Amino acid sequence: MRFNTKMYGLLLGTALAMTAAPVTSTAQETAQAPGFSAGDIPEMRVVGDIDPTLRKAQAIVNGDVITDTDIDQRVALVLAANGGKIDDDERMRLRLQVLRNLIDEKLQVQEAANNDIRIADAEVDRSYDRVAANFKRSPAAFEQFLRDAGSSPASIKGQIKGELAWNRVLRRKVEPMVNVGDDEVQAIIAKLNAAKGKDEFHVSEILLTATPETEARVLEDAARIVGQIRGGASFVAYARQFSEASSAGVGGDLGWVRAEQLADTVSPVITSLQAGAGASSISDPIRVPGGVAIMALLEKRQVLAADPDAAILSLKQMSLPLPAGISEAQAMAKVKEFQTATQAMGGCGRVEEVGKQLGADVAINDAIRMKDLPPALQNILKQLSIGQATPAFGSAAEGLRVLVLCGRDDSAAQVKAPSFDEIYSQMNEERVNMRARRYLRDLRRDAIVDYR
Repeated sequence: MRFNTKMYGLLLGTALAMTAAPVTSTAQETAQAPGFSAGDIPEMRVVGDIDPTLRKAQAIVNGDVITDTDIDQRVALVLAANGGKIDDDERMRLRLQVLRNLIDEKLQVQEAANNDIRIADAEVDRSYDRVAANFKRSPAAFEQFLRDAGSSPASIKGQIKGELAWNRVLRRKVEPMVNVGDDEVQAIIAKLNAAKGKDEFHVSEILLTATPETEARVLEDAARIVGQIRGGASFVAYARQFSEASSAGVGGDLGWVRAEQLADTVSPVITSLQAGAGASSISDPIRVPGGVAIMALLEKRQVLAADPDAAILSLKQMSLPLPAGISEAQAMAKVKEFQTATQAMGGCGRVEEVGKQLGADVAINDAIRMKDLPPALQNILKQLSIGQATPAFGSAAEGLRVLVLCGRDDSAAQVKAPSFDEIYSQMNEERVNMRARRYLRDLRRDAIVDYR
């Protein structure tokens, strides 16, 4: 079974866990450890302060060294994703978070080695090439991009190797111990059918763990992160480096959820956000059990209902340039002429003919999604029948334009209910990731980490 690292870090599990049957514990969960105070953690022996100006080992994890070069190159990746827009205080906090991530990575690779799991260089290289392709660069060009940013291929390949190794460990040690019953899947299908027509939300999270003693400081850190993201920084980049939920591996993406599936403190916040990429789609810091969350609302739709914004349109665009120095009166006359001619075309078949008469250029797009158009045009096109044209729009500099609706495919707008196998996979994935967090927690607890 294919496994990935998506984690529903803030889900209450009302739809996925209320009916969950007990499952067999992994080796890491067999004993319940006694409680301890916040100031009583003997595994971490601090040897000295971290000084970013020194070129030396910054931490030793069970004998494996993390150098300041390792940290700098990972930090450079985050800065590249955010255009370098980060102040000195934030840079230091980012270094500390990257160091924590590198420690976890060392622990994961070590655990893989302890279980005779080896990741071949060829497998890492193939994943690296796919990352380069996602950046629309060849491997050679991507290498230069990394070096220009102050990072290196070795740094990102190390991260890839850690993720592959940890996924392999989870498939071998955790996933076989997780059970999902057919009756549980059928219960979810029934809940989805009962919720048809209700709103659901595509959300992402950044989760920072906190104790009562550290909550005030964590809230301040979260507020600074919110400010950076609202100022144009990448939510995905911050989630990958700062979030302490397992969803960090996929940029904090939780997928589609309903409000009742979210924590009580999160649900009303999500329903008040504006979907999209603007500042209004990012929440203020939210207190949640065990920490502080930052939420982003990417999209909104209704459960198992058609999504008109996902329709695929076939459009013809007529573009009429305006002469330089045209007066306002002359421009209005041109608009009236253009509007009259295009509204009386009688369908898409005459677009080229009318365009030639007007001296307009014609372009065709047979596969444009409704949601990719500006909101004002979406509102107009949703009301048009096939063959009708929008009102003329444009400016003196850009000229006049009209879009003609030549076809509409609503099949993409139909939201299909998830299949039995899809729901089974989702439930299995959620439970594996919950156990993965406990597994990593135990590795941290048992590790010997010297901070240099």
